[in-house]
Amino acid sequence: MPLDSSIPAHLRCPRTRHRRVSDSWKPPYPAFSAKVDPTVEQLVMAYFGVQSKGEATHGKACAAFQKIRDSLQLADGPARHDIVQFVDAEGFLNLIVVAYWQDPKAHQNWNNSPEVAGWWASDDRLNEGVGYFREILSPRMEQFETIFTHDYGPFEGVSILFGNMSEPIFEHGYWGSMRDRLPVSQNDTMEPSGKLTVTQGQPQAGGRVIISGHQNLTLIRSGEDWSRTQGEERRTWYEDIEPVLHQGMNFLRDDGLEVGCYVNRYCHHIDENGKPLEKGFGVSLWNSLAHLEHWGESHPTHLQIFVTFMRNVNKFKDLTLYHEVSVFDASNQYFEYINCHPKTGLLRAV
Repeated sequence: MPLDSSIPAHLRCPRTRHRRVSDSWKPPYPAFSAKVDPTVEQLVMAYFGVQSKGEATHGKACAAFQKIRDSLQLADGPARHDIVQFVDAEGFLNLIVVAYWQDPKAHQNWNNSPEVAGWWASDDRLNEGVGYFREILSPRMEQFETIFTHDYGPFEGVSILFGNMSEPIFEHGYWGSMRDRLPVSQNDTMEPSGKLTVTQGQPQAGGRVIISGHQNLTLIRSGEDWSRTQGEERRTWYEDIEPVLHQGMNFLRDDGLEVGCYVNRYCHHIDENGKPLEKGFGVSLWNSLAHLEHWGESHPTHLQIFVTFMRNVNKFKDLTLYHEVSVFDASNQYFEYINCHPKTGLLRAV
């Protein structure tokens, strides 16, 4: 049976740039991509965070986070969202909502509503003893790709909205396949241009800081769901895979700037009541797709993850692994930080 292409049929075009493998490539194991409806032209992915440290401010942080969660129920709110948490290198707890829209106009209507725009713009946010951030990115569908180890649930991320999976795909199992799954790669090198720019505020001073991105800034959300694993597969996850994954995530969190990673968060899902779930993901912003590729192909922290996974791949029946990768136009990025410590998000990169 011929392999499917990760690139949706309606986004395929004559190539001016070749794939990284020959047409006779046979992947070592099956993988799948989420299938998007051709009517979806652009996504919005938004990360809304509340930051606090210590018991004294925990109650305030939870109340503020609930306010953000309540706002998602307003008209034109996101089509889906995840609730996660992350403890950063400074010891701050970051409670984060990851929200997705398939209609940028709906997001714009929601974002500009008085309840949302007024709340974020209010000076009250500066005086509540907690930090806030919002990172809003909007890839065109040509700038977005996914990969999953299974073609059945549990789907994750924005793919839940798509609802369908491809047949087994051709573009995986080799270095460079991530790039080859992006439709834009058919005729674009996705080289970065411009630089991160502070457009309001002073990162070291705290307060409200707004940062504009640059062309082809790259995001990867790379996740795992181990909730259905049992026995040897579960042991392999906890004892072999997760420790080396955690080590790689910590490297990017602490020292990622040296390899082109602006920020990395190793997030864990929580339920509506704050109880940890057995799934999580690393999410990071990069200077370019090439920087992400170079780390993946050559850095010891990722090679250890890759080698450990490949050594154990035949044990995985119920462990679901996935990622979603996007590159962005400079105009489709917005980063705002309020009362956050200066190593939060993109603040540390400027």
